Formats: sequence, structure tokens, C-alpha cells
Amino acid sequence: MDLTEISNRIRSAEASAGRADGSVTLVAVSKKQPDERVAQVLEDGHRVFGENRVQEAQAKWPGFHDRFGRSALHLIGPLQSNKARDAMELFDVIQVLDRPKLARTIARLAQDLGQCPSLFIQVNTGAEDQKAGIAPGETDSFVRECRSLDLPVDGLMCIPPVYEEPALHFALLAKLAERNGLPNLSMGMSADFEAAIALGATHVRIGSALFGDRPTG
Repeated sequence: MDLTEISNRIRSAEASAGRADGSVTLVAVSKKQPDERVAQVLEDGHRVFGENRVQEAQAKWPGFHDRFGRSALHLIGPLQSNKARDAMELFDVIQVLDRPKLARTIARLAQDLGQCPSLFIQVNTGAEDQKAGIAPGETDSFVRECRSLDLPVDGLMCIPPVYEEPALHFALLAKLAERNGLPNLSMGMSADFEAAIALGATHVRIGSALFGDRPTG
């Protein structure tokens, strides 16, 4: 699929769900994609991208910004505390706030830097041992902790288990966000973004459907 087709499917899913046109943001997941593929999407006019690794983003996005103008960058992969400063200086949104130590680090750095990106809390909706994120039952207290640190928490993010029905996880995330007065939901990827939109997603993270499969090796 190309950018136009995916954008049309997003707009159609918005309409089917009774959502306002343009209420869902496409985060184009450019991690590990060849520069020429990313450049093509930039040439087509898209300006919101997701990256998994701080170092990869540092290496490629300054050049793209010089060439195409500023894009909004979302960090959607795990963030080590020792990379937090670099992430805060580069990314507009950090979607992977997943533990109290990282929250405290970001709060301290925000004071030093005088600014802070928008933050989404990653929720481990499937309670998977190998996956990062706050447990659903601890989300309310973690939101309160982040707010006590004056952190700009604007939403929640999840990555459902591969072999479970994603709609169940999307519905849980939406319930947690509503309960905590959080306006944004980052959920839904290439295979299930329309279901996510039906359940309230404001941001969908689409990589392979837009760019093609990432090169191996």
C-alpha cells in the first residue's frame, strides 16, 4: 500500500466509527527502513514518523530535516535512562514511558533542559513478562505519580500480544485512558489499525504496510 491508500483507509475507519475526519494521526514507523523508502514518504508529504532507537534516529533524521523540513518524531521503542536526554532533545513524543525510574529521570532532565516532549505511558495490557510497560492494575497510580512530577502525560500506548485478539487490549487501554482523563491512545499497527480506530485510537503506528518489509541482515 502507499501513503494515499493507507490515509484513505484511516479516513474511512474514522467515518465508520463516527469520528471526526483527521482525528487519527498516522505515525509512519520508519525504523530500520532504507533511507530511500523514508524519503519517498517524505516526498509524498507525510511528516509524522516513529523510530525505535535513539541512535538510529540521531543518525538519519537531521539530514531528513535539512532536506524536507521538520517532521514530528515519536519514540516507540524501549528507552534506557542513560539515553533519555538524547531522546528528549530529538523526539517530539516519547510513547514508551514505562517505569518510575524513567519518569523521575525525565522529570529531572526536563528541569535542566527547560522543555519536555509529550509523553505516553506504555501499558503492558497482556501482562507479558518479556514486554515493557506498566501493568494495567498499576496504571492509575503511575499516572498520578507522573502528574506529581509535573510530567506532560498525554496518552497511553500498548502493543497487544501477537496471538490474542487485539480488540480486547484496545478496549482495555481506552478504558484506562478515559478513567485517567488522558486524550490520546496510541494503538493499532499495520494488521489491525482499523479495529483500533473503531475503539478510539488517536495514533496508529504503521510500518510494513506503508514501507514494505524491513530488510533482513
